[in-house]
Amino acid sequence: MLFSPGWRAPIRQGEVLAVFTLGLLAGGTLSAAVVWLLSGLTEPVPAPARAASIIGIAALAVARETGLLPIPLPQNARQIAPEVLQTRLRRGSLQFGFELGTGVRTYVSASTPYVLALGLLLAHRSLATTLLTGAAFGAGRALSAALTYLARDEHRDAAIAARMPHTKTTTAIATLIALSLLLT
Repeated sequence: MLFSPGWRAPIRQGEVLAVFTLGLLAGGTLSAAVVWLLSGLTEPVPAPARAASIIGIAALAVARETGLLPIPLPQNARQIAPEVLQTRLRRGSLQFGFELGTGVRTYVSASTPYVLALGLLLAHRSLATTLLTGAAFGAGRALSAALTYLARDEHRDAAIAARMPHTKTTTAIATLIALSLLLT
């Protein structure tokens, strides 16, 4: 569990959330920097071909989320080691947030973040745009933790699990439509 047991704990829950969020932002920004560096390799590809590839990737994501194609996502199925959060809560929360923010060491179950990363890779946008997008990815992951912390509802996990398939499908379809409108 990310948060400390309550008000009697030596480290407050809000502090843990803040450190975790900092890690998420740093991880997302670092991943975006790597994507931006690699995106220079795609610059020689003609822009129409890159745009068509981005839309094609988004269409594959929709097909995956709707169950039409069983496309496995790249993942690292390992969980964070329990001792990361048990020995040093602040440092462990920062590390866990960083690893979650990169999207590399942890499992990302939705297709849309991969569409985003590959789209940035192919589009070769400015460094600022790419870094802000990475930070927004980290902030989005932080929002989930913040809402869990603020809700303090024991039924929240079940409600999210029930809505998640619809949310992932809707997000993938909206992303495809938005990219199609923007890139054509």
